[in-house]
Amino acid sequence: MNQTGKVLVVDDTPHNVKLLVDLLTAKGYQLSTATSGPEALERIAQVQPDIVLLDVVMPGMTGYDVCRKVRENPQTAALPVVLVTSLDPAQEKIKGLEAGADDFLSKPINQAELLARVRTLLRVKSLYDEVQQLNRDLNEKASRLAADLTRMSQLKRFFPPQLAELIVAGDVEDPLKTHRREVTVAFLDLRGFTAFADASEPEEVISFLGDYHREMGKLIHEHAGTLEQFAGDSLMVIFNDPIVIEDPAACAIRMAVAMRERFTQMMLPWKKRGHDIGLGIGIAHGYATIGKIGFADRIGYGVIGRVTNLAARLCSEAKEGQILVSQPVFALVEDLVEAEDAGQLTLKGFARPVSACSVVKLK
Repeated sequence: MNQTGKVLVVDDTPHNVKLLVDLLTAKGYQLSTATSGPEALERIAQVQPDIVLLDVVMPGMTGYDVCRKVRENPQTAALPVVLVTSLDPAQEKIKGLEAGADDFLSKPINQAELLARVRTLLRVKSLYDEVQQLNRDLNEKASRLAADLTRMSQLKRFFPPQLAELIVAGDVEDPLKTHRREVTVAFLDLRGFTAFADASEPEEVISFLGDYHREMGKLIHEHAGTLEQFAGDSLMVIFNDPIVIEDPAACAIRMAVAMRERFTQMMLPWKKRGHDIGLGIGIAHGYATIGKIGFADRIGYGVIGRVTNLAARLCSEAKEGQILVSQPVFALVEDLVEAEDAGQLTLKGFARPVSACSVVKLK
């Protein structure tokens, strides 16, 4: 039965080389030869054999020396080496094992024993190679997973967690590709923050903003919103992009009401310290152009259109604790909320008055 595997025969006696080459070639092995220690090391590097049959007694560099060199090299440290000698096996075997040999054969060669040793060591080498490949595959997968986790962690700071997972998995189109979509936009802004910042130490301001962003950020993710931008005390949240969701206006309203309640609780200890800060929210619904903005060194996700301007202006008009929504938003959530008519508002940048409602609570 033909075998597979590359065998390197190293011996300075041509007759011995021919004997081994003929025997192993007849069994289907691929044979290479070398007649000295230095040549053996060169052939190992060139041919990358699966096993080496190595004569012990050679001029200049013995088989023991070659074996030690093989073991010292990380690339060949696991290469099976069988020492072959006509010397006294009782004395030489220990030297061979100390040099790193896997097995030991005495001359004259017993053909059946040689073939059995070669088959056994090649099988061990094959299993070793499989384990090494498995380890490489696992390390590669671990590296990819680590990269994916790092990328996902970065994306989750920008997009909702579920979108970050889709992006990493390659199951969603590029969210920064320019497109047009119907969205709901919510703007948040703090009332009295400028006075608070002017009267407080920077560390206190940073602490407050940390609490504010953390609590509002949780609610943004809980309600499937995308934080488009934040600047100090202002936040802009988009619904229905990049993830398309059902009833984005209702999601925005539920988020806004939850934010108002959470902010009230968050402010209790700050009010005891003499700080009076309120939250105003504006919400609008309409079409926007969405995509990549910025320049080569700083690229961001931008939402542009009348809807964003309207949400920002409604937010500016909102009093402390008030949620002002445009008429189209109210029409979409009328069955969800109790609201009061806020009248016709004259907003900066809008030629005509805008109808708005103030959300009192969820029904």
